[in-house]
Amino acid sequence: MYSHLSGGRVNIQLLQETAVREFVEILDRCEGTKAIIWDESLGGPVGLVARYTFLKEHHVTKMYPLRPEPWADIDVKNIIFITRPNQTLMDYIATNIHEEEKKKKVSRKEYFLYFLPKKSFLCEKRLQVKGVHGSLSFIGEFRCDFFPFDNDLLSMELKDAYKELYIEGDTSCLHQSACALIGLQKLYGRIPKVYGKGSYAQRVWEITKAMAEEDGPAMNNDKGVIDQMIILDRSIDLMSVLATQLTYEGLIDEIYGINNTTVNLPAEKFSTGEGLSTERNTEKSQFILNSKEQLYAELRDKNFNAVGAVLSRKAKSIRSRANENHGEKTIQELKKFVESLPHIKANEQSLATHTTIAELVKDVVSSDLFLDELGCEQEFMMCSDVEKPNCFIEDMIAKEAPLRSVLRLICMQSIAGSGLKPKVLDYYKRELVQVYGIQTLLTIGNLEKTGLLRLQTGSRTYHVLRKTLNLTAETPEEVSPKDITYVHSIYAPLSVRIVEQLLKPTGWQMLTEKLSSLPGPTFEDFQTSASLTNRRGSFTSELSQSDIPRVIIVFFIGGCTFAEVSALRFLATQEDNNVEFVICTTKLINKNTFLDSFIET
Repeated sequence: MYSHLSGGRVNIQLLQETAVREFVEILDRCEGTKAIIWDESLGGPVGLVARYTFLKEHHVTKMYPLRPEPWADIDVKNIIFITRPNQTLMDYIATNIHEEEKKKKVSRKEYFLYFLPKKSFLCEKRLQVKGVHGSLSFIGEFRCDFFPFDNDLLSMELKDAYKELYIEGDTSCLHQSACALIGLQKLYGRIPKVYGKGSYAQRVWEITKAMAEEDGPAMNNDKGVIDQMIILDRSIDLMSVLATQLTYEGLIDEIYGINNTTVNLPAEKFSTGEGLSTERNTEKSQFILNSKEQLYAELRDKNFNAVGAVLSRKAKSIRSRANENHGEKTIQELKKFVESLPHIKANEQSLATHTTIAELVKDVVSSDLFLDELGCEQEFMMCSDVEKPNCFIEDMIAKEAPLRSVLRLICMQSIAGSGLKPKVLDYYKRELVQVYGIQTLLTIGNLEKTGLLRLQTGSRTYHVLRKTLNLTAETPEEVSPKDITYVHSIYAPLSVRIVEQLLKPTGWQMLTEKLSSLPGPTFEDFQTSASLTNRRGSFTSELSQSDIPRVIIVFFIGGCTFAEVSALRFLATQEDNNVEFVICTTKLINKNTFLDSFIET
C-alpha cells in the first residue's frame, strides 16, 4: 500500500512505518472498542500513515471530527482524542467529556488524550481549569512530525505557520520544525553540511543544534544517507507563492485543491467506478494523486501545455496493445498477455481519469479571465509597469472582482517593484476600501506585516535578482524545457534557483553576496561526528563519494508550492547535477490558501 514511498535513496517508508508503530502503541494501550475523535486538521494527514482498514483491525469502530458541539451517541468503551496543542480544542474536548459523563450509562467510558507532536503544559492547565483533566486515563504524545506525501516529499501540515510567525508572533512552529529535523536525523543519520537563508531558517537550525546536544546519546551520530540540507525561510521568496502554477499538479491544486494527496472533482464528469469514492451528497468523486499511479507520476511535473501530447501517446500505446494479432502467438505468449490484462485495464482507467481532469483544467486555463490575469502577473515578473497604478487592477476593482485575486496582483506589483510608491499604495487602499468595505484595511494591515505589501525603498531587490539569477525567460520553453522557468512558463522560482546555485562548485560562496539584499542572514554549518573531530580531512571524505548522487534535503519554513516541488524534481533529472532531493515543508500551499490566511472577513 505504501510501496511508492520507498523509491529514492532515502527510504521514506521507514518514516511511515515508524509513525504506524507509534500509532499501534496508542491504540493497544486501551482494550476493547474504541472511537477516535480527531482534531479536524489531522484526519487527512494521519490517513497518509494509516488507512481505515488498519484502524478497524485495532478495534476502532467510529471516528469523529473534534467539534464544539458533542456527538450524540458514542457507544464504545474507550474514547481517544488526537489533537494538536491548541487552547480552543481543549475547550471542545472538555465539552465532549462533560456531555458524555452526564449520560447515565451502565459502564463508564475511559478517555485518552494524545497531543501531536508534543504535549503542551498550557493545554493541560486549560483542561484542569475546565475540570476534565482528572477524567483522562492517560495523556500522551503521538510523535509524528512529518507526513509522507511521496517518496521525495514530506509535509508537517501546519496550516498557518507563516501567519503565526509574521502576524501573531507565535514561533511554536519553529520548535516543531526543529523537532522534525531531530526525528529525521535519528532515523536517517547525521546531516553533515547545512546551509540556510532567512531569520527563521537560522532560528530553526539553532534550536535543532541545541536539541541535538541535549539528546546526546539518543542521536544517531553516524553519517547517514543525507549529505546536505538547505533551510529556506518563505519570506525570502514571496513572488513564487503568488505566481500562478502552470504545472499539471500545480493547476489541479490551485483550481480544485489537493489535500493530503487527494482531490475532489465533479462526479458527473467521471464514469461510475472512477475515483476512490463518490460522495452522493456533495456529488464529488475523490482521487488519490501520488507516484503510485504511473501516468500521474509522468504528468504531474509537466507544464500543462505538454500534458496533451503525453495523454495522446499513452492512448495510442494502449490501442496498439489491445489491437495486437494473437493468432500467431505461442501458448506461453498468450498466457503472458492474459496476465497483463489487469495492468492494461488499469492503464485505460488511469488514462480516462487524467484525460477528464485535463479537460476540466483546460476549461479554466483557456478562459479570458485566467489568461488576462496571467498576462498581468507576467508583466510584473518582467518588472514592467510597476511604478504606477495598473490599469488591469483598476478594472478588476471597478468590476468588483474577487478581493483575493485583486490583492494577489497588487502584492506581486509590490514585490516586483521592491515596494509601491506612497501615492500608488494610498490610491489602491482608497479604491479597495470604497469597493470592498472598511474591513479591507485589516487585511491590508496583515499584508503589510507579512512583507507582501510595503512602501518602496531605494533598493531594487527583485529587479537585481531577476538579472543576476536569471529568474525570467524572454521566450517560454514549456513542452521540452531546458530550465526550471517552465513551471511558471517564464519565471524560475527564486527559492529553487538558490538551490540550483548551491549544486555548483563554490556556489554557496557566490550566492552569499547575491542574496545579501534579501531579508535575514545567509548561513552555513558543519555537523561533525564526535569521533571525527580530531581527524583532519575526515569531514571532506564524508562528502567525497562523487559517483553516487548526493542527497539534499530542501526544507521550506512557511510552506512551498507544487511548482517549486516540480522545479526541484526537474533539477534532479539533469544528469550533470547528480543529485536526489527530499523536499520538506511546514505545509504545501498555493496562492489561494496562502492569501486566504491573511484575509479578514
